[in-house]
Amino acid sequence: MNAYEKRMLELLIQGKKFGVVSVKAEFEAEGTRSDELLRLLEIARRADVKVGLKIGGCEAIRDLIECKQFGVDYVIAPMVETPYALAKFIAAKDKVFPADEQEEMGFLFNVETISTHQHIGEMAMASRKGGVGMVFGRVDFAGSLGKDRSFVNSPEMTNYILKAAEAAKANDFHIVVGGGVSSESIQALRQIRKVRLDRFETRKVIFDGSAVESDDIEAGLAVAIEFELLWLKNKRDYYNLIGAEDQSRIEMMEKRSTVKAVSAAA
Repeated sequence: MNAYEKRMLELLIQGKKFGVVSVKAEFEAEGTRSDELLRLLEIARRADVKVGLKIGGCEAIRDLIECKQFGVDYVIAPMVETPYALAKFIAAKDKVFPADEQEEMGFLFNVETISTHQHIGEMAMASRKGGVGMVFGRVDFAGSLGKDRSFVNSPEMTNYILKAAEAAKANDFHIVVGGGVSSESIQALRQIRKVRLDRFETRKVIFDGSAVESDDIEAGLAVAIEFELLWLKNKRDYYNLIGAEDQSRIEMMEKRSTVKAVSAAA
């Protein structure tokens, strides 16, 4: 492990006392590559935290197979806007994962548009039957309403989430809140927790829902911010190194090519 990764490991171990339970990657919007995921998996396993992975769609069978091969703990499906799409996700995860393997995992779908929210009652009943939970993605949800990121901590947004939390409570499935989570989100998260909040997440780090009740939650969020920053720096340096590894040979070959061109011209 390099210096970045060692520090990330320290942060996760430290973060566990603030309620950190998992790290997260995305095949979808983040475009996580296999080599990046392997590094994240090693760091997470050494820290004894779980790994969540957002796949590319409700029926992304190849992604689900890779989730199984890599051994992730949470699988999240994006843009599940209708009961039919949710049924497709449930069927897909049941096809790839036997029932005994599913007992040790969590499967969730994203509530990230107003269209999904309009079906929340039907989605909740299907979630209960299909053994899946939901992740409320506030930033994309705001976008679906024509709002920007400043809307995510508004009372109006919190009311949308509270309705979803009530459905989760009534049907006994997990609800996770993400999207623009920061210290400004604490009061809204505490309000949601009073109904039901199993976990909440930043871009790279997932917390147990009870963490928001702690006086140390801001310190926990600071850990998550530093972790993501180090992750991005590590990713940047890794690909810069790969991009430059053949530079000296490229320069040598370009010189040879120039010499041959001159010789041929003579």
